[in-house]
Amino acid sequence: CGFCQRADCNPEVLGQLCCQDGLCVHENCLYHASRLNQRGADEEGFYGFLFPDIQEELKRVAQKRCCICRQPGASVTCRARRCPRTFHYPCGSERGCVSQFFGEFKSFCWKHRPVQRVRAVQQDQTLCLICQEAVAERPCYDTLLCPTCTSAWFHRHCIQGQALRSALHHFRCPLCQDMVTFQAEMFRLGIKIPDRDAAWEEDGAFADHYQRHSSCDTSQCLCPLGREEAEENGPWRLLLCHSCGSRGTHQRCSNLGEEVDSWECCDCSDTGTGEGCS
Repeated sequence: CGFCQRADCNPEVLGQLCCQDGLCVHENCLYHASRLNQRGADEEGFYGFLFPDIQEELKRVAQKRCCICRQPGASVTCRARRCPRTFHYPCGSERGCVSQFFGEFKSFCWKHRPVQRVRAVQQDQTLCLICQEAVAERPCYDTLLCPTCTSAWFHRHCIQGQALRSALHHFRCPLCQDMVTFQAEMFRLGIKIPDRDAAWEEDGAFADHYQRHSSCDTSQCLCPLGREEAEENGPWRLLLCHSCGSRGTHQRCSNLGEEVDSWECCDCSDTGTGEGCS
């Protein structure tokens, strides 16, 4: 990455590594470069950041040293008043800095970062609701809790992973299911919640779950047009098992009357002994 000089790319921390024509930068390094603005459309440059602007910002920060690792190229500046701290985005994440992914995309050093001021009492040793490992005794950078129910505790990296998978349309407290207050608090504390549908809804991940069974499964199908023939009415009307929906039969293949609207396969029937029994 031209900003942080790191080759690793953990998308949950750094976002995607964007590369074109020899220019490589992490997505989150782009969003939090202090003097870099999105002046293009979403499909231009990298996420609307134009290539000339990125090159100019790289030149500007080339001699700025990170207050954490002391290496040049620090592009993130703490937005607290009179705070001079500048750092690389991944260095800040490791040191406990908070970078927000809404509004002006502000970043804050470990001294000025937003904190949770929620009163909550743990019962014995509280576990992260997501990974079931122990959390800190009180809210801190690595341990967050739901501000609504104050009963759901989780590690920062655990809830960040859930936010990336659930995204804005589905991200909510895993315990009380609150969405509005929960999302606002997580945004404030630096959790990145992408504005898209959930990962499990994208790219047809569950498209096969919506496909209806469409063939006759009797041991001997009588239909001259084949097992997948499915008329709306008549002898080749296809009925699916009303219990499992994963087996079907033509009306004639199971000797069913026209008035029959419900059929049960042998796997689901208490009395059936062969395929296609009704």
